[in-house]
Amino acid sequence: MNPAADTSRLEKAVRTAETALIEFEIAVETFRVEVENFSRLHHQRLGPVYARLDELEAQIAEAVAARSGDAEDLRRAREARALVQPLPGVEQLFDGWLDSEGLSPEAQAMLTEKPVRPPRRVRPSDEARKAFRELVREAHPDLARDEAERLRREAFIVRVNAAYADGDEALLRELAAEWAAGPPPEPRPLDVAEELYARLEWLARRKEMLSELAAELEGSAIGSMLRMAPEDPDGLLEEIAEGLRAQVAEREAHLRELVG
Repeated sequence: MNPAADTSRLEKAVRTAETALIEFEIAVETFRVEVENFSRLHHQRLGPVYARLDELEAQIAEAVAARSGDAEDLRRAREARALVQPLPGVEQLFDGWLDSEGLSPEAQAMLTEKPVRPPRRVRPSDEARKAFRELVREAHPDLARDEAERLRREAFIVRVNAAYADGDEALLRELAAEWAAGPPPEPRPLDVAEELYARLEWLARRKEMLSELAAELEGSAIGSMLRMAPEDPDGLLEEIAEGLRAQVAEREAHLRELVG
């Protein structure tokens, strides 16, 4: 048995596992940002429409009850109204959708398709994604050769992730220049076989944790919606919004018929 050859094979296995793990982590983080942005936009753009639908359902139920006077209709009207009745602190809970007069001006603008603050995209631009991937590959903490270097890389990657989540291409370019100007990453020195085995075990545990996170993201309601249109999540959001607006129009027409 050749100890040097065994160590060389272990080192190669560690490098391969490190590269695979970094690519997997990039993919998981990319999807996490898309899920987070899609969720935020879903609530921002569609929340007011859902609120309007609930209000219309309450008004329709009340109109039906007023016509019939039936005890069951009255009960349904009370339940429908209870679903939309503002509660203390609801303005904070609904993040500005509701105010003392009902739907906020911005929410009304969303419903009527009037101009409002442009929402952020679900997916950062191609340039931002490219810059993010390159930075993570170069500065990933798993490439550190000692604890001090790992801490420096971890702090830097936190800033990279924040810039990517904001879709800030300019900041990502600044971060790339900052990293390029710093000390270049040094290759991790060869360790004894036992430490290389320990490294492989740690990488395996890290991959298992990331796999669980990826499964959780993909299994979430927002993640499932994103997987319906992976190439055009913004278009999917608009398609959902159009369907909801159509429901609002139908409910409004029905209400007009009831109240005459």
